[in-house]
Amino acid sequence: MSVATVESFYGLLALVAFGAVVVLNALRALARLSVGARETWHGVARAIAPNALGMAWFVAVLATAGSLYFSEVANFEPCTLCWYQRIAMYPLVVILAIAAARRERSGAVYAAVLAGLGATISLYHIALEWFPSLESGACDPDNPCTLIWFRVFGFISLPTLALAAFLLILTLTTIRATHDEDADSTPRRTP
Repeated sequence: MSVATVESFYGLLALVAFGAVVVLNALRALARLSVGARETWHGVARAIAPNALGMAWFVAVLATAGSLYFSEVANFEPCTLCWYQRIAMYPLVVILAIAAARRERSGAVYAAVLAGLGATISLYHIALEWFPSLESGACDPDNPCTLIWFRVFGFISLPTLALAAFLLILTLTTIRATHDEDADSTPRRTP
C-alpha cells in the first residue's frame, strides 16, 4: 500500500470525524433551544454513551497507528509539536481501554482533559503550517514545525488528522461523562 493511499484513507477518516463532531455538537447545542432537538439528543446520547469509551479508544488506536505509520514506514520525522501531540494521544489508548473495559465514567473525564490538551496543541501546529511567521523558536530549526509533509484535499495535514481524532475523542468522552446527568433531565412525555 502506498503512502499516498494511507494519506487519503486517513484524510477520509478525518472528514468523517469532523462531520461527526459537528453533527453531535450541533445537536447538543440545539437541544438547549428545542424540545424536539432535546429528545433527539437524549436518544442519540443514550445510544452512544454505553459504547462511547470503546469508540473513543478505537479512534485513539487508529490515530496512534497512523502516527507510527507516518514516522516509521513513510519516514516523516516528527517535529517537536508532533511529539507533544503524541504525548497526549498515546496514553489515551491505555486510559480509554481501561475505562471502557471497566465501564468507568471517570475515565472519560481524564481522557477528555488529555484530548483537550492535544487538540489545543494541534490547533497551534495547524496555525504554524498556514502562518509560518507565528513560529516562536520553540521548534527545532533542522526539523521545523512548519514543514508540511502532505495535504489531502488541500487542507488535511498531519496535525489536522490529530485534531480530528482529538475532537472526536473529546466529543465521545463528554457524551459518556455527562450521559447519566443528562438522562436524569430527559423530558418525560405525559399521555
